[in-house]
Amino acid sequence: MQQLGQLQHSVELWRGLGSQVADLLELTSLAIETGDESVADELSVETAAAAASLAKAEMALTLSGPYDDRPAILTIHSGAGGTDSHDWVEMLTGMYAGWATTGSRPVQVLNTAYGDEAGLRTSTLEIGGLHAFGYLNAEVGVHRLVRISPFDPARRRQTSFARVEVLPSAVDDDPEVEVRADDLKMDFFRSSGPGGQNVQKVASAVRLTHIPTGIVVTCQTERSQHQNRDYAMRILRAKLLALREEERAQELSALRGDRVSAEWGNQIRSYVLHPYKSTDSSKPGW
Repeated sequence: MQQLGQLQHSVELWRGLGSQVADLLELTSLAIETGDESVADELSVETAAAAASLAKAEMALTLSGPYDDRPAILTIHSGAGGTDSHDWVEMLTGMYAGWATTGSRPVQVLNTAYGDEAGLRTSTLEIGGLHAFGYLNAEVGVHRLVRISPFDPARRRQTSFARVEVLPSAVDDDPEVEVRADDLKMDFFRSSGPGGQNVQKVASAVRLTHIPTGIVVTCQTERSQHQNRDYAMRILRAKLLALREEERAQELSALRGDRVSAEWGNQIRSYVLHPYKSTDSSKPGW
């Protein structure tokens, strides 16, 4: 039913574009025949809208991978840079959550681990919506930030790194992912970071170990032990799906990219909030 719904959406989209273009052509021909120039502005606006819709639909055609239409599980790990890298993880988390919210995509925070002084050591989000994994898969890699550190009293420039990992979410009945209860080891511990007395004093955090593969997943976001276990299972199933792909076709790099250390020389994108050289100290630069 999910596949049927996606196909129906695609068919309706292209039929709608075809009908829209046909109407514009007919209106244009009629205006030329009658010499009516009053509709020129209206035709210009509607043509631009049709062109934008077409460009968006053509972009969706490129997202034809086997998992591009699935929700994405996005994990951000801090790298070199100390406290600034933790703050960078929190900034990236907000950036991706904002992107999803702007596009009316559902966002669920699956796990967060707080830094010692500020920010996050790691965060995991599940982002849904049409072709979520297809769009976010391009974000895999090391992201570099250059700025004046707000944590340095001397106000020196600091470079920090974070690694973004994106996995396709595994569906409940996915035949490629089978998790047996005998293959799981479950541990409970107290969560760290802010969240109130219940989070810090009750063993609500969950650590799942998949014994056959050695994959370990930790979740401590929620106050409910049951909820944390559910989130951890979702992350584990996504990791197992990626692992099955690696074993079967050596395509893990296409799913989440090569594992590289988050440091100099490995970044895929740099964000510079301060110039290397400034000609006018009174004006901020980018």
